[in-house]
Formats: sequence, structure tokens, C-alpha cells
Amino acid sequence: MTLRTTRERLFLGLGAVTLALLPLGVSEFYTSLIASALITAMLALSLQLLVGATGLVSLGHAAFYGLGAYAVYAITPAGQGLSLLITLPAAAAAAGLAALVVGALSLRTRGFFFLMVTLAFGQMVFFIFHDTKLGGGADGAYLTRPTLSLFDWQIPLTRRQRPLAYYYVSLGLLMAMYLGLAALLRSMFGRVLEGIRVNEQRMLALGFNTYRYKLAAFATAGTLAGIAGHMYAMKEGFVNPELVGWHRSAEALLMILLGGLASLSGPIIGALAYTAIGEVAQLLTERKLLVEGLIILVVVLSLPKGLSGINAPRWPRTQPQAPATRDSKVEGHG
Repeated sequence: MTLRTTRERLFLGLGAVTLALLPLGVSEFYTSLIASALITAMLALSLQLLVGATGLVSLGHAAFYGLGAYAVYAITPAGQGLSLLITLPAAAAAAGLAALVVGALSLRTRGFFFLMVTLAFGQMVFFIFHDTKLGGGADGAYLTRPTLSLFDWQIPLTRRQRPLAYYYVSLGLLMAMYLGLAALLRSMFGRVLEGIRVNEQRMLALGFNTYRYKLAAFATAGTLAGIAGHMYAMKEGFVNPELVGWHRSAEALLMILLGGLASLSGPIIGALAYTAIGEVAQLLTERKLLVEGLIILVVVLSLPKGLSGINAPRWPRTQPQAPATRDSKVEGHG
């Protein structure tokens, strides 16, 4: 799932540079739109650790995304924004702890039963926030956004500068998340996860405690989803139960399939493409979901490896001509 060739690393670097320079050439609206895509890319990338690396398909992953956002709301005093250095670790810890508990129970099942158990846990979290006054109930609640500050020093941001700041914070966290997962998958831990995905029984026979490895992967993925939820709360300044709904998990799975299941960069490409498809479909017709569905269906059927599996065209290489031998010269004269 990690990059193996210089060519792949070059394309990834060009993509990162393009995203870094993009806000300089687009309007504030599109800067905010792409920032939202980067946040959903973090959610999809965290889920890729389970789906693509370990072979665990979860429909309750958005619960940790929403818990990260609600953690920011819970610890933020009314009318006073806390430092990002406080809210971000708190959101990650809350989501990671919840993922550890949920994973310890759900990983005792496999296959379809694991899928349904994670869905059940996700719906339980949804109804906790939807049917109670916790976190504003069904209507949600506004919160004071976290600040970019350290002790008494704070970066002063105007209203127009905030979308740009949130964009670059989201981009930096996404890049750090990608590099961290790439290093993790290259380690022995990542090799074991790959072995579990291919043949768990063989890994058990080799002496690996696959349950512990899967639980560690589940908790790590939940922690990363909590970071994505924190960035949603920071950017939007609002939380609601829709953040933990099962459809949010389904969208993350769709982004992975769209970008590529076998690539770590697939969820990022899929999230950006999914956002672009939705925006273009909304501009073309009122039947937004119909256009989205048709485009995604065509991509999935025509590109089994997803958008990340498209090979860039290569320049033809001229083959050096072999030196003429004495026999070939004689035949030429004949």
C-alpha cells in the first residue's frame, strides 16, 4: 500500500505542492470547500488502516469521528476558545479510548457479524447524542473554535484569514497522518496486519496474537478519526448527531473504493474526487445524487484499482541500434 517507486513519490510530492499552492489561486469559497475535502480525506485515510491494510470493514467508524468533534464541544468553555494543543490531544484521546472499548468487543466477531456489530455500536452512539440533550440533542450545538495559540501567545486571525488557516492546518495534519501510516505499514506491525488480511489462520499458526494486532489497528484508526472530527469542529464551529451517523461511515468507504483500495493515497484521491463530483453535479442539475451515483458507478466498473490505479503515460524510449556485423554488411551488398 505504500509508495515503492520514485515515480509514485514524485506524483505524491507534486500533489502535495499543488494542494499547498491552491488557495493562492482560488476564491475563499473553494478554499473552504477543499479544506472540507481534506478533513473527509483524514476520515477515509483512518478507515483505510482497517479496510485496506487489515481487511476489516466497519460501518461504525464515523462514531469516533463524531466523538472527536463532541470532545471539543465538551471541554470548551462558553465564549472562550481553547488552544489547539489542548483540544486536539483531547479529541484524539476520547476517540481512541472509545475505539479501544468498541474494538475489544466487536473484534470477537468476524466477517458479516463484525460489520453488523460495528454498525450497532455506531447507531448506539448516534442515539445517545440524538435523543438526549447531550451535545445539543438533535439540533446540535455551536462552539467556540479552538485557537492557534501557545500559552499567552496567539496567532491573530481576521475573519477572512480563518479559512486559510484552517486549510493549512488540515493539510498539515493530513500529510502527517499519511507519512505516519506509511511508516507504520512498513514496520513489522504493518507486515503482520497485511498477513492478517491475506490469511489470519496462517498468522495464528506462526505464533502471532492476531486479536491484539487487530485491536491496536482498530484503536489507532479510531484515534485518527477523532483528529479528523476535531478539525471538523474547528472549521465549522458546530456539532450535530449527523457526524456519527452510519451514512458518514458509508461515504468514507465509498471514497476508499473510488480512490483505490490497495493504495494508501487512494482515500485522499477518493475524497477529493468525491467532493469535486458532488460540486459539479450540483452545478449541472438538481438531481445531484443521481449524477453522483452514475459517475461513481462508471469509475468503479471501469477502474478496478480506483483512481489511484491509473497509470500515467510513459514517453517511448528509443532503442539503440545494434552495430552492423560483417555478415549483415555482406547481405546488404548482395
